[in-house]
Amino acid sequence: MLKKEIRNQIIQEMKSLDKTEKAEKDLALLEELRASQDYQSAKVIATYLPMPHEYKTGLLIKQALADGKQVVIPKTYPKGKMIFVAYDPKNLERTNFGLLEPKSEDEVAKNQIDLIHVPGVAFNEAGFRIGYGAGYYDRYLADFQGATVSTIYDCQKAEFQEETHDVAVQEVLMK
Repeated sequence: MLKKEIRNQIIQEMKSLDKTEKAEKDLALLEELRASQDYQSAKVIATYLPMPHEYKTGLLIKQALADGKQVVIPKTYPKGKMIFVAYDPKNLERTNFGLLEPKSEDEVAKNQIDLIHVPGVAFNEAGFRIGYGAGYYDRYLADFQGATVSTIYDCQKAEFQEETHDVAVQEVLMK
């Protein structure tokens, strides 16, 4: 199956998850992530603002801030460029993709980020992912030295062959 077909199939499965079950899985994934050594030791955590069918990162953002961590979120540019900016709920704008992103361009340096919570649609056994096809995260993670983690639902597990430019996530937590 092609990546595009896998992506479309899994997005449909994610959208059809029972809302109560999804909320329970989101909370369980948050607790598992919080218990990890990478989370415990991280001072700066990067995450993303999700689409409705994705893991509810608002839970992670709220908890990380309560735990005294700095939270940064991505800002994207043409040609696959992405930076991370300090999370500020009052300083967001909607992109062409319908996602919220920071208005600010005050980049937090890559070497200041301890843990990146990586989004994705499908994940294989080795931690490689199929995202939405733009390659932002593969480019950003290519020389990232910190820890990476993804929180996914069991319907997001898939078999596919990664490509040479793909970068695996170090830890995939699944419910």
